[in-house]
Amino acid sequence: MALDELETKCSKCRKCELCTGRTNVVFGQGKKDADIMLIGEGPGENEDLQGKPFVGRSGQLLDKFLASIDLSRETNVYIANMVKCRPPKNRDPKPEEQDMCIGWLREQFKIIRPKIIVCVGRISAQRLIDKNFRVTKEHGVFVEKNGVLMMGTYHPAAILRNPNNKELAFQDWLALRDKIKELGIAV
Repeated sequence: MALDELETKCSKCRKCELCTGRTNVVFGQGKKDADIMLIGEGPGENEDLQGKPFVGRSGQLLDKFLASIDLSRETNVYIANMVKCRPPKNRDPKPEEQDMCIGWLREQFKIIRPKIIVCVGRISAQRLIDKNFRVTKEHGVFVEKNGVLMMGTYHPAAILRNPNNKELAFQDWLALRDKIKELGIAV
């Protein structure tokens, strides 16, 4: 199945209650065969309105981090979320909502086949790397799971709330740049 086909199917999803409050399904955005895939938590208000991930203030900060290491959603990265519909009041997606949505993300993985996954924030890192993942202690550390390298980092929204973590997050992006070079991934 192609990514466009999967997106069309996902846009009709009604597996959980999140669908009742959505304006748009936020499926994902970027290069459809990217070696680097970023996974966030779930769409916020701006994302829900535009149907694209990370387009608000958090997205602007994320784009700056990406640009600092010669990555961009337009050319060499694919960005998705754990859940495809906005949780009410931007709350964390509940485990049962993630359970209902994880199939869409798994199919995205199968189609895109990234070599590196960056979990942007605690929610995706706890679901994809380790249920006990602590961003403050384990950010920037690569682990291999099923032949794919994964790293967790601070969510841009958390950095906007606590700018003291900006330098730590930036170091994670530099570690990603170094890992890309080490693996010889062309970007």
